[in-house]
Amino acid sequence: MVGSGEADIGLISVVDGARPDPDLVLIPGGMIGCDGPTLTVRLFSRVPIDRITRVHADTDSHTSVALCDVVLRDAHGVTAEFVDYDVREQRSEDDWPEAVLMIGDKVVTGSPPAVRYPYQIDLGLAWKELTGLPFVYAAWMCRRGDMDEAKIHDAARLLERVRLRNRERLDWIVSHHAQRLGWPGDLAREYIGELLRFHVDDRAREGLDEFIRRAHGHGLVERGALEWVSLESGCVCPR
Repeated sequence: MVGSGEADIGLISVVDGARPDPDLVLIPGGMIGCDGPTLTVRLFSRVPIDRITRVHADTDSHTSVALCDVVLRDAHGVTAEFVDYDVREQRSEDDWPEAVLMIGDKVVTGSPPAVRYPYQIDLGLAWKELTGLPFVYAAWMCRRGDMDEAKIHDAARLLERVRLRNRERLDWIVSHHAQRLGWPGDLAREYIGELLRFHVDDRAREGLDEFIRRAHGHGLVERGALEWVSLESGCVCPR
């Protein structure tokens, strides 16, 4: 919708933002990231990680699939085949693939038993161990041609105010939504209050730069860098 002009801004997977068309830039109005374990982006394997040849990859996050590919290549020397896989269509306990990447709530509410997959990787933690940096899964973006417009800058400032407000009401969010989604309350509070990161700072930008650089080097994305709108000057600041 952002690319076609139906929306001015969107929270976009960073891998999709690295496509040459549409030409998008990042807005410093918030993100979804981590600085260590993510909890909800996890690789499950029946075989030792260095023996993985194929990963059945949950299609809910393009960036998480690329992250898994980068971690396998750079941390384990593994170049695996990735195939699309809808975890929600899993039919029986005996039908799980040899290695599967699961993303989102289902890692907590519907993951397979650990005895079935003795080898597991939390990909947020794996990235931190590999690079020492945070990871960014998605960020707010707009079209490059719109970056100087007042509405983009106003939206970025509004998003930041909302982020700060929600930071102060995490207990309310957990109490109203965790049980409905099948999450234990204490785990949900830890997840959104400690594990996830929503603030765009210099370290987050550095982590994103490093991921795009590595992904581009492996041929997983077409652009070798993403750029941020500067709210102070209205210009794009290369990173």
